[in-house]
Amino acid sequence: QVQLVESGGGLVQPGGALRLSCAASVSAFSLYDVAWYRQVPGKEREFVADIISGGSPRYADSVKGRFTISRDTATKTVDLQMTSLKPEDTAVYYCRLESTYSRNFWWGQGTQVTVGS
Repeated sequence: QVQLVESGGGLVQPGGALRLSCAASVSAFSLYDVAWYRQVPGKEREFVADIISGGSPRYADSVKGRFTISRDTATKTVDLQMTSLKPEDTAVYYCRLESTYSRNFWWGQGTQVTVGS
């Protein structure tokens, strides 16, 4: 059973920074694609950033240049460093893990990020 545990959300002022982390309970972490999505009430979950297995980071246009996704095979974590945060970045952020073998995927429980004063 794959479990993803997220941490690092919170309240931050506009222009501030937060770092989200997602820990995965899997073996062979390098064989999974990892991603971050976000969702606001009443809207569909949207792509934020990903790193596919053996690939390079990709970002949504709305976060390019401000967010950085990284993965650590030793600790089996995927992080999202967010800087220059804007009120429109307010959302619940979810990490997603997808097996490159079975194409099964799993979501974390979500962590709230609120950008405001």
